[in-house]
Amino acid sequence: MTTPDMEQQHETSDTMADKPTLDPQQEQLLADFLGYEPRESEQVPEGYRSGFVAVVGRTNVGKSTFINTALRQKVSIVSPKPQTTRRRIRAIVTRPDAQIVFVDTPGIHKPVTKLSEFMLEEAYDSLSDVDVILFMVEATTPPREQDRELAERIRAAGKPTILVINKADQIDISIAKERAEQYLALGEFQEWFLTSVLDPENVDKILDAIVAHLPPGPPLYPAEQVTDITERELAAELVREAALHILREEVPHSIEVQIEEFRERPNGVIYIAATIFVERDSQKKIVIGRGGEMLKRIGSLARQEIEAALGTRVYLELWVKVRKKWRQDEAWLNRWGYKVKRKKRR
Repeated sequence: MTTPDMEQQHETSDTMADKPTLDPQQEQLLADFLGYEPRESEQVPEGYRSGFVAVVGRTNVGKSTFINTALRQKVSIVSPKPQTTRRRIRAIVTRPDAQIVFVDTPGIHKPVTKLSEFMLEEAYDSLSDVDVILFMVEATTPPREQDRELAERIRAAGKPTILVINKADQIDISIAKERAEQYLALGEFQEWFLTSVLDPENVDKILDAIVAHLPPGPPLYPAEQVTDITERELAAELVREAALHILREEVPHSIEVQIEEFRERPNGVIYIAATIFVERDSQKKIVIGRGGEMLKRIGSLARQEIEAALGTRVYLELWVKVRKKWRQDEAWLNRWGYKVKRKKRR
């Protein structure tokens, strides 16, 4: 996986405007002087397309699963628990004919804390910043109020929209037509799919449909980059994912993970020290477990996932601390990167 930690960004001087006049040897000399790696070719194939695609929908409809299947690797964490995704994450699919920059958003839900208010704002704000909207719903249930509200916002955004009715493999074929009609009635869609995003072939068909609605343009990111999150951020997300999978229902929503230390040791092993924050002392006891057994399980699962993502050995050390009512505390939310917008006074 290539993340911004690996991808070195360099700014060049105005002399690069004359770059087309340089022969390959001169180009290499200039590159050595300026400290960047010259591209093998700056030529963009005719008809190449690129753009941003917001993946929106209720919680747990399969948005992050779709992203991971599209990339054939994990960049967005998934779990059976609702509200798993908290921030917008960009995932980049580069093909010979196009580059798709997906924006994986938090699921639409009724906010009950300042954190959930931030998550809802993240999802809605994404609609105005993209070229195409992928509206994901689930075939296992008819449209809910959140689906209808989101459909109204999508309509107001005025962007090309593709409807994906996911989890079609979990319903009887006899109700498939009715379910499709129910969701198609929510708005006007350029294309729609009744499908399962667990199947890569199904996802590839959706990607083809997306590309057809992207504007012409060159790649927006290097071809080898697959996400805009750093290795440090990815490690924190994978620890939280492990906790979501292992812990009981009432604890996961109260969990935040912060990386305290992330460094490579002389032997090549990546040392990671992470703190799991919860809101109550009783939750801390649950996370640690009897004799530390629960924390060991979380650490073991998280370490395996981090090693798979980074492609190297990892030594993971976990700590658990209580930060009371942090989901309602704007100071801590802002410190941890959840920039809560203050409501304007009338």
